[in-house]
Amino acid sequence: QVQLAESGGGLVQAGGSLRLSCTASGSIFRISAMYWYRQAPGKQRELVAGITSGGSSNYVDSVKGRFTLSRDNAKNTVYLQMNSLKPEDTAVYYCKLSVLGSRDYWGQGTQVTVSS
Repeated sequence: QVQLAESGGGLVQAGGSLRLSCTASGSIFRISAMYWYRQAPGKQRELVAGITSGGSSNYVDSVKGRFTLSRDNAKNTVYLQMNSLKPEDTAVYYCKLSVLGSRDYWGQGTQVTVSS
């Protein structure tokens, strides 16, 4: 069983930065793709960024150039560095672990609030 623990959310002013972390238990992290999703009130959950087991990352257009996703396999952790935050980035952020041939695992979510 894999458990994901997210941290790093909080309240920040527009233009500020936050770094989200997601740490996975177990031994499959290094072969897993990792994703960050977010869900704002009244909206569907959307994919923000993903990173392959090999370290290749991609982003939704709205965060390109502002967010950076990285991983540290030695720590079973992915980091989402969020810079130049905007009020529209306000949401609950969830990390997800995916590995071929197995189910997906989700974290409990961490709130990010960006004030204008």
